[in-house]
Amino acid sequence: MAEQVMAGRPPSALRRALVPFALAQFICSFAGSNMNVMINDISKDLHTTVQGVQIAITIFLLVMAALMIPGGKLTDRFGRKRCLTAGLIVYGIGALLSAVAPGLGVLILGNSILEGIGTALLIPPVYILTTLLFTELTSRARAFGAISAMGGIGAAAGPLIGGFITSAFSWRASFVLQALIIAVIVVLSRRWVKDPLPPDPTRPFDIGGAVLSALGLLLVVTGILAADDNLWLMTGLLAAGALVLTWFFVSMRAKERSGREALLSMALFHNRTSNLGLVTQHVQWLMLMGISFTVSAYLQVVRGYNAVETGLIFTATTAGLLVSSLAAERFAKRRAPRTVIVAGFVVTIAGIVTELVMVKGTSEVWTFLPGLVLIGLGLGAMLTPSVNIVQSSFGDDLQGEISGLSRSISNLGSSVGAALAGTVLVAGLTSTPERSYALAMVVVAAAGLIGLVAALLLPRGRIPAGTGVS
Repeated sequence: MAEQVMAGRPPSALRRALVPFALAQFICSFAGSNMNVMINDISKDLHTTVQGVQIAITIFLLVMAALMIPGGKLTDRFGRKRCLTAGLIVYGIGALLSAVAPGLGVLILGNSILEGIGTALLIPPVYILTTLLFTELTSRARAFGAISAMGGIGAAAGPLIGGFITSAFSWRASFVLQALIIAVIVVLSRRWVKDPLPPDPTRPFDIGGAVLSALGLLLVVTGILAADDNLWLMTGLLAAGALVLTWFFVSMRAKERSGREALLSMALFHNRTSNLGLVTQHVQWLMLMGISFTVSAYLQVVRGYNAVETGLIFTATTAGLLVSSLAAERFAKRRAPRTVIVAGFVVTIAGIVTELVMVKGTSEVWTFLPGLVLIGLGLGAMLTPSVNIVQSSFGDDLQGEISGLSRSISNLGSSVGAALAGTVLVAGLTSTPERSYALAMVVVAAAGLIGLVAALLLPRGRIPAGTGVS
């Protein structure tokens, strides 16, 4: 039970529970980035285009973002462990279907749809259970540090692992590997994970709210993807998305006032610290996925590197991210979350600038490494404190909702990052392909400045667990 956790190292049973949690976050993040180095192989094998593969990647990220809030809400009704298991099974089926896909349509069904749905079901329970089981701030930071580190490593190492598998076997083998890891997580979670709270089968579910939130997010990201084809279509889709999301929030407020069950409690948005933390989360994952997509595509399309070579270069980011993520506990003890997040954004933006300056006009591989290391260090340092700020701002009664919202915001960031970078690359805004990739990195850096401003507005002190709304 959660109340058994004291300051210091958690009991061995809880340390074991972190293993499937961390593996689950790893595989979901890995799935979002490993396809970046398979762009050429998949497009040739399935007789599609680079843009077609980008659409598949973006749909996967979008499905996760759109369904994460409903997925978090369902944990209260059906139980966190049941939702975790259901999500793992759906994900595994999607991975196997992707492995045998004869064309882009089946790949989108397996990878983008089923794996996206599975992720939306399994990730909220991971963060909810972690928050419920680790009540002391330092032990919770350690737990989130391990999970966030594996998530970041999955996203950063996806190109390397995917590259080796693609070159040694086939891009299809990557999906087989995902299915095998999912099977391992199912076995470990059944043995080591216990739900500290009973499910409430009588709790109603807001289907209308789920439809509105998913539709709004779908329209917004589709609008970003349409920017390279038709600016009027882009404007129309973005406006429609904004209207639907406004309708969603108005309906949530109306349902709460009338005493009906709402998909998302408006109390979640009354906490200024949590709101700012959500902004930083969104921008962090936007930067991680935007940089990963842009650099991977540049290395393959412009420099002509194969999947393994591209993945090896990305090892620099993975190493930096691993070092700073694993230092999360030390950072939590010595520095306020605001300090770490601000430093993370500064280092990440400095990494992008370094990348642009050093890579320009040279063909030397080593020029990629310093900037990528800085990017990894910066992102890895701030992933954990941002999650901890948001989750710790609310009590146990709102953990299902805030976890779904938090993961939705993060995955929406990944989706927007891939869509934004991809749109800049294919829009033909510059005179040469090289300048298009540089422009995409500049756009990602500009987004980082927004995250930096939000981080600077965070409170300077430490955030006590379960502070509630303010």
